[in-house]
Amino acid sequence: MEDEVRLASVIKKGLVEDGFAVDVAHDGEEGQYLAESENYDLILLDVMLPKVDGIKLCKQLRKKNIQIPVLMLTAKATLEDKVAGLDSGADDYLAKPFAFLELRSRIHALIRRSNNNISPVLVLNDLVLDPLKHTCQRTGKNINLTPKEFAILEFLLRHQNEVVTRTMITEHVWDYNFDGMSNIVDVFVASLRKKINSNFPVKLIHTIHGVGYKI
Repeated sequence: MEDEVRLASVIKKGLVEDGFAVDVAHDGEEGQYLAESENYDLILLDVMLPKVDGIKLCKQLRKKNIQIPVLMLTAKATLEDKVAGLDSGADDYLAKPFAFLELRSRIHALIRRSNNNISPVLVLNDLVLDPLKHTCQRTGKNINLTPKEFAILEFLLRHQNEVVTRTMITEHVWDYNFDGMSNIVDVFVASLRKKINSNFPVKLIHTIHGVGYKI
């Protein structure tokens, strides 16, 4: 159990550095509660969980029509184990030990698939964002973004021409313990907008007063 807690901590650290917001549950009951109460882009699910194992938990989520992509993690690597994981409703299966780079690539691939995006690169006008390479460019010029700015921009680009509220940004970019009353979202978006809009004739990020933002 101690090794699993340590692994979860390492995975969370790596994903946060990659711009993801990450909540961690150390048993199946807590995991089920989070999965049923929050709108996640993806669930990383360990098979060997206390209280409710990953196979049973995945089946329960699918029975409740929760279609969040699930990437199953396990130390069991036999064909039978893989089939059991996929038959429970998981979308992909990764056996331990694994390289973080592979985990990261599979996560991005599942999120792209769930959003019907074949290419990992997001493009709008002369703005190009590559989540895998973690690069951002306008007119071919590199724009340096913080992890949070990058995550916000990626979220906006995945909802092009839609109004994105502060609550939506909070839920997708910050974790479960974030103080929703803070104005930190406005601060980060203001900084991001300055980097993306300034010195370019076409302004891409717009504030919809009293509602949120739009790209």
